[in-house]
Amino acid sequence: MSIWRCKSFSVLLGRFKFEMRMIHLALPDSNTRALAFYLAMEEWAVMNMPPDDYFFAWRVNPTVICGRNQDIRAEVNIEYCNQEGIDIVRRRSGGGCVYADLNNWMFSYLTPSSEVASTFSRYTLMIAGMLQSLGFDAKANGRNDILIGERKVAGNAFYHKPAWSIVHGTMLCEIDAERMRNAITPSRAKLESKAVKSVEARITCLRAEGLAMSVEEFGQYAVASLTSGNARYITQEEIREIECLEKKYYEPAYLWGQKPAKNKASSNIIRKEARFENAGEIHAEIELSSDSTIASLNITGDFFLLDDINAKLITPLQGIKYDREALDAKLQTLRPQDIIAGLTSNALLSLLI
Repeated sequence: MSIWRCKSFSVLLGRFKFEMRMIHLALPDSNTRALAFYLAMEEWAVMNMPPDDYFFAWRVNPTVICGRNQDIRAEVNIEYCNQEGIDIVRRRSGGGCVYADLNNWMFSYLTPSSEVASTFSRYTLMIAGMLQSLGFDAKANGRNDILIGERKVAGNAFYHKPAWSIVHGTMLCEIDAERMRNAITPSRAKLESKAVKSVEARITCLRAEGLAMSVEEFGQYAVASLTSGNARYITQEEIREIECLEKKYYEPAYLWGQKPAKNKASSNIIRKEARFENAGEIHAEIELSSDSTIASLNITGDFFLLDDINAKLITPLQGIKYDREALDAKLQTLRPQDIIAGLTSNALLSLLI
């Protein structure tokens, strides 16, 4: 397939109909900023903008962006990233690690809604529709992916702020396969669940699928397709406010999270991992007290959170007897499916025991 070069966006937009109600949240310049700036821009927007649907597209220098609940040490080749000058950032949404550079576009969608399923579905369908307008056989599939044929071209994630939902994702225009392969080290469980031997085997990019536009032209087309033509420009003063929020993303406690308790007596630590079709990959580290109750619990993975995992799941499980009957009874009252998307009580029990 060969995708035609777009000389006039209006030609394509005239042939394909979009629900173009989003406002383009735009910066006053074309400077390339750190990825953490754009994550902070999302937060700033939902704290300061009036309720409406907003969209913006952005690109970054080489960066690995990890999910909120992942153990970066297990998912990222930190030494390689340091040697290559690849930034490492943790986002506030769930999901897995992504490598991004100037060959990718990142999209952000902000909407005044707290309903996860419909928000996520609307966003992925809009992105898939935009790709279909260019002739791609694109579809939304799985927990968070957009596919062309059977291969992933975009991964997406979401999180909540008070009265708002934020969805963001990566669109692969071109792939630096070597850097991606060296920077990200996905777990064996994740790869085995996909029945593939490498990350590259299950992904594709728009260029490989026939895109004739430049990366820059594609980004312009995406914005024109998905917004109403109404732009709200960020001021220099507002940029300074966003830069203050950006600093939080590099605080060590947030970036690196809780370190696994490898130095504690192995007899007191139980480590479990599994991958669930509807929930994702989950790792549990359980520390037992002398009376066989749960002293501490750490849960990491590429899952999506629907609520506060510490307050609603981890803390209530501390002090519970570590046996199937006691855990089953407690999990039935905690309803893990309301905290981690797609995770049933029985699935979590099978992981912990």
